[in-house]
Parts: sequence; structure tokens; C-alpha cells
Amino acid sequence: MLKPKARFERITEITPEYLKEHNIKGMILDVDNTLIDIGKNPLDGIVEWCNTLKENDIKLCIASNSNKVNKITTVAKMLDIPFVYFSCKPFLRGLKKAKKILGLKSEEIAEVGDQLFTDVIGANRMKMYSILTTPLEQEKDFFSMTKRKLEKIFLK
Repeated sequence: MLKPKARFERITEITPEYLKEHNIKGMILDVDNTLIDIGKNPLDGIVEWCNTLKENDIKLCIASNSNKVNKITTVAKMLDIPFVYFSCKPFLRGLKKAKKILGLKSEEIAEVGDQLFTDVIGANRMKMYSILTTPLEQEKDFFSMTKRKLEKIFLK
């Protein structure tokens, strides 16, 4: 449940060829610390990356645990993809909504994010292809720092 199927430094390193090689036809994307940093700045090259995936018939949808609909709407508009906010990963409600938007089977979907205990567990529970990325920035609050330390222990 805690082991991602793949790990990448940045989401933009995931290529259409890699996805096709693993029979992935759609991706569910996390936002915070995956597509945008803590200051809400988009990852360099993210718009071009999304466009390349769409040109290769890879469907995309955002599923974020954030309840800040304006932030998620802004990112979704920038990337021109649908979204689910306040998805409550690793619970399945939000991922099921995103799966329905994509119109694909679980085994044809990769869920990508920077958190082991939300993104990876949620994807694995849904029988999706789980991809863990390195967070864009290190959080400085006590809860996040503690969670990241636990993640490192489990990833070993």
C-alpha cells in the first residue's frame, strides 16, 4: 500500500513514451508541491508538458486535497484540464470523481503526487499506477516536517 510503482524527481520528467509503455491513458495530478510550489508558482515547463501529453492522447485531471477552490481553478485553467478539489486523498471519493471525469479503467490511470500517505496510498487503493514525485519545496510547518520524516522512513 505504501510503495509507489514509480518515482520521479519532477512530474515533467514523465514522458508520453513512459506512460504508453505502462498502458497509461490518463493521469490524475496533485497540485500543491507537485504542479505549483508553496508560493503558488507553477513548475517550470508545466504548461508545455501538459500540452505534450494531451497531444499524445493522454487524458488529464487534477485531484487536490486543497479546499481552496480559487487556487485549484486557477491551476486548472492555466493547464486547461478538469479538476476535483477537496478530494480527501487517501479516501476514494475524490479519486473516483476524477476517474469518472477521465472515463478510464483504474489500471489505465496514473495518480501523481508528492505525498506517500495521500497520493500513493490513494492510488494504490484504487488499483491505479502510483507515481511519487519529490516535493518542489520543503514545508516548514511542524506537521508537514514530521510527515516528511515518516515518509523517508517508509520509503527506505
